[in-house]
Amino acid sequence: MKKLFLSLSVVALSTFAFAQKKVADVVKFKSESIDMGKIPQGTPATATFTVTNIGKEPLIIETASPTCGCTIGNYTKEPILPGKDGTITATYNASNLSAFEKHMNVKFAGVDEVKSITLKGEVLDADAYTKYKAAAAPSTVLTPATTTVTKTVTKHGRKKTVKTKTKSNNTVAKVSTK
Repeated sequence: MKKLFLSLSVVALSTFAFAQKKVADVVKFKSESIDMGKIPQGTPATATFTVTNIGKEPLIIETASPTCGCTIGNYTKEPILPGKDGTITATYNASNLSAFEKHMNVKFAGVDEVKSITLKGEVLDADAYTKYKAAAAPSTVLTPATTTVTKTVTKHGRKKTVKTKTKSNNTVAKVSTK
């Protein structure tokens, strides 16, 4: 009798363990990590993570908790219907100069697993940020423009298409320096 009870207990526990939903079964993140790039000091920066309900039931985000006090999290509070999207936002306060990598732990209703998402970037002081933006901006330079003229010429009873290219030095074009 003890063996039968033990065997049934093992089967019941195994069934329960395999019946648990995993994050990958109910939600798909558009991106689990967002690189905010270079941001100015003293200006809070916000990243938005998009989550899609890939399950068959409405999905509820129970919590989206930052792992430190320098980040504030928010998330879609109402149930996310199957096939629809919800969002999780992370706002980093950007007060300290340096590269950063911050995490948020996300818990979904009915799922024991906790998902970690990442926010990263680099905080620059005002002067460094201004120089960075100036270097990244496209510059205006003079470049010769090329014009192609196509005409049909008849020579010895045969028609022939001729393309002629001409250049003009008076054209302004934007050229990216990235």
